[in-house]
This record gives sequence, C-alpha cells and structure tokens, in this order.
Amino acid sequence: MRVPVIAMVAAVITLVPLPFVAGQNRGAPAAAAARLSAPIDLTGYWVAFVTEDWRLRMMTPPKGDYQNVPMTAEARKIADAWDPAADERAGNECKAYGAAAIMRVPERLHITWQDDNTLRIETDAGMQTRLLHFDAAPAAPGQRTWQGYSTAQWERPAGGRGGGPAASMTGSLKVITTNMRAGYLRKNGVPYSENAMLSEYFDLAPLPSGGQVLLVTAVVEDPQYLQQPFVVSSQFKKEVDGSKWDPTPCTAR
Repeated sequence: MRVPVIAMVAAVITLVPLPFVAGQNRGAPAAAAARLSAPIDLTGYWVAFVTEDWRLRMMTPPKGDYQNVPMTAEARKIADAWDPAADERAGNECKAYGAAAIMRVPERLHITWQDDNTLRIETDAGMQTRLLHFDAAPAAPGQRTWQGYSTAQWERPAGGRGGGPAASMTGSLKVITTNMRAGYLRKNGVPYSENAMLSEYFDLAPLPSGGQVLLVTAVVEDPQYLQQPFVVSSQFKKEVDGSKWDPTPCTAR
C-alpha cells in the first residue's frame, strides 16, 4: 500500500509549540474578519512529516500496545476488547479519524478558507473535513460528528517565543473542539469519549533546507478515559501543489 507521507525514524525537528500564557493578546477585534486579520497563512497542501511514534502512526499497532497514553482502567478495558471487524459491521470505520486523532494519521491536508471566518481542513486519508469557526459558537450544540464543532482564534505573542525559529512567525492559531462522537486516539482501539475536549495550537516554522513546516500541538482532555491530558505534536511539510493528493476512505484496520 502506498504511504502518502514523508516518513523518518529519527526526529529532525525538535520544535514543540506551547500554549500561550495568560496575558497575551488574544487576537484581532471581533469585527475584523479572520481571513483579513490572519497573522500567518496556513492555506495550501501539507504532507505529514512523521519524525516520531513511527510504528504507532505508520501502521496499526497491535492490540494491547498503548505506549505513552495515560489511560484509565475503564479505557484499557475497552481497548483490550478492540474488534475492527465489529467496527466495520457497525459502519464505524472512521473511529480513528475523528478530530482528536485525525492530525496523527499519515496523510495530506488541504487547508483553504471556506468563507472569511471559517477555515477548512480536508484530509485525503479518511476523506474528512474540519471546519474551524472564528465567529461565535452556536447557541445549542448540534448532532455529534467525528470532527465535532471547532472554535478558532488567532493569537499574537507579546514578544518572541524564546528566539527559536518559530519566533520569526507573527502569531499562532488556537482551536477548541467539542461535540465529537466517541472515537479512537489510536487505531488499535484506545478510546476517547464523546465528552472529550480537544485543544490545538497551529504554528509555522521555516525548515533549514527551505520551505515551511506546520506544527500542530494537540491536547486531549477526557476524565472518563484519560488520567491526565494527552499531549502530542504533529508536523506537516508544505507542498507546492495538490498533485499528490489521493483521497482514500476510512479503514478500521
């Protein structure tokens, strides 16, 4: 099977963006359209740049391999009973492609503006679409979906970020996602519940060899299945065009 990613065993990028601390500017005034006030340009095609957790991301881990996930006893019981055939019969092949896990999938992203206040992220793996809303959240949550409901805001640091490569960029994107369907953090059945909350921070940094890398730090909080927040950082390298885009459906295995 073709693997549509740049897979590297050794970590070549050590940047891990951290959430901004209290007191920083929380973005442009609400009256300004998010697209016009964007401090960084996330649009374009991006390919997953796998530099860590290679065997956990490039292939489906075996049942019982839950390395580095702070699971509760209840979560472990569910994961130990993982049955991909049952997921297929129930039409749940996309359980590992929900918002809490989709950025860890070996894939390509296509990021565009759906309108002036909605950023759209499409994935070729699993053929998922995320909508990041910069306007107010709906008064009442709708039906739960794999990608949930995401609210977004630009963040602008008060000064640099320690002088590293990311400090040359002028801002970051913060995204909060709720109202998700219950799914898997990893394809081998590591669960997250429908009450989980996902916080993400999107940063851009230059590559030493030229080009850009998109850094996505994700924090999943789920008291039902996680003993503490589960934090991962994923990287994507920008591509010149969409010539390698290859949509493929979700798979349970």
